[in-house]
Amino acid sequence: MRTRIAETVREVRDQTPLAGSITNTVTQNLVANAQLAFGGSAAMVYMPDEARGIVQAGRAFYINAGTILPIYEQSVVAGMDEAHSQHKPWVLDPVAVGLGELRSSLLRQAKQYPPTIIRCNASEAIALAGLWELNAGNAEGHARGVDSCDSVDSAYASAISLARCTGEVVAVSGEVDLVTDGKTVIYCTGGSPLMEKITGSGCALGGVTAVCAAVSDPLSAALTASLAFDVAGKNAAEKPEVHGPGSFQVAFLDELYTLSPEEISSADFRVEQVSE
Repeated sequence: MRTRIAETVREVRDQTPLAGSITNTVTQNLVANAQLAFGGSAAMVYMPDEARGIVQAGRAFYINAGTILPIYEQSVVAGMDEAHSQHKPWVLDPVAVGLGELRSSLLRQAKQYPPTIIRCNASEAIALAGLWELNAGNAEGHARGVDSCDSVDSAYASAISLARCTGEVVAVSGEVDLVTDGKTVIYCTGGSPLMEKITGSGCALGGVTAVCAAVSDPLSAALTASLAFDVAGKNAAEKPEVHGPGSFQVAFLDELYTLSPEEISSADFRVEQVSE
């Protein structure tokens, strides 16, 4: 597993894969900068034909539901459909799932085009499992806007159910990250409390996850991105020049850029098998 993580980092940096996106308009700058810093390539689109076009041009696709525009009723579905039809990996971040009819409708439809990786916080995992009628855990969740008010442990059953439903991978971020393919659960630690003080760290993680998915299998991709953010966040927070969120964001991007494959692959994680 550690060998595959290191290979994923090297392949991203050797190949600079394009992972286009329909993403949160509040955070798209950080998403793009994180993708570029890690070694990938970024492009954000809004229109339905452009969604199909960027899926065709790229090697992976990322959909983030952070800000929903009326045109997304067509664009998001077009992107999901094209990625599914082209057999290209795509990552879903169901930000604020359950807020509003259009957002709920689009995220409900995502079940028809199973995401390769669902990247979310604990409340979103719980709420998405409820929206998809998987009856796992607490289907309501306790989100406060886009923030999670649930622990990663409380999202365990929902994450497993979502992974088994899609046949793919779910990555739940928090104080301890959880990555699962429905059979194996991997726990990662690291990061910094300052990551909660900048807008878009989770969105950026989704973008980098898509970059990794362009060159690797879904479990390795999700794990590589999670570990990279954990290590980069921890290292950045320890820099003497970091005094708060502003300086942390700059240091964090620098760390993503300079981290070696060995640093990422040697980070702490714990693997458990899921009991049936």
